[in-house]
Amino acid sequence: MTTRRDILARIAGPLESLYGAHEARQIALTVVSDRTGIQPAALLADPGAPLDLPDLARLVAELAAGRPVQYVLGAAEFCGLRIGVREGVLIPRPETEELVLRIASEHRAARSILDVGTGSGCIALALKSLLPDAAVTGADLSPEALAVARGNAAALGLDVAFVRADALRACGASGGADASGACGAAAAVPGLVEACPGPYDVVVSNPPYVPESERGALRRNVAGYEPAEALFVPDDDPLRFYRAIARAARGMLRSGGALCFEIHEAFGGEMLRLGDALGYRCCELFRDFRDRPRTVRFRQP
Repeated sequence: MTTRRDILARIAGPLESLYGAHEARQIALTVVSDRTGIQPAALLADPGAPLDLPDLARLVAELAAGRPVQYVLGAAEFCGLRIGVREGVLIPRPETEELVLRIASEHRAARSILDVGTGSGCIALALKSLLPDAAVTGADLSPEALAVARGNAAALGLDVAFVRADALRACGASGGADASGACGAAAAVPGLVEACPGPYDVVVSNPPYVPESERGALRRNVAGYEPAEALFVPDDDPLRFYRAIARAARGMLRSGGALCFEIHEAFGGEMLRLGDALGYRCCELFRDFRDRPRTVRFRQP
């Protein structure tokens, strides 16, 4: 007879070299709970109870190869929502939940919100669930990510608009220069101002911010599976997305509106200087649950 204890051990064992014993155990509990509907506490309360998991071998093989558990299960929990994820979209993280919860708590009167680089739609959908009276839009360059985001909105029954836009292209409908200096009146993908003119009470973004030089330091389950375009930026211009979005947002935010970013912990000071240089006021830096600089907020004059 195969027991709950046996199943958990067969999943966790091969993962200990990748994640350590504690995290491997948590992954095993997450997988078994997801597949059986039995809560983790109940699994641990009666470890000797019989259990059968028909696709156990496949699950163990994929997890042992480093594939993230969220991709294996096809979903991640975020702000109380089950967000569908797959290769091609970034996996939601707890640090980003903090950003969402701060916006929902401190901007309760917001009636229009834009999420730039929406990916799976987790930020936009969580904000819509927490601020149901707000009109929420998510923008992304990737058609694959937008398809996932729209599928999540439909599954959750949340009315969020998702549009395709290039955050690095600053030109509007009349043409202009994008963040790289290229002209783009006939660009196939519109820039933010063109695709999402606003006005908005809040613009939020968790853009790519990991310098290329840090790629080798990331775990295999991150660097080997999650989309590079959603993670990495050039070492010589790590703030490229922040600069482009912050410039665009000056023409999209209402007076007093907020621009909120998740950031790399190493660039807090640079981000505050960027906000000042672009004419924002009340530029603030916030620390995450690990006491690391993780989010900033700028105010539109």
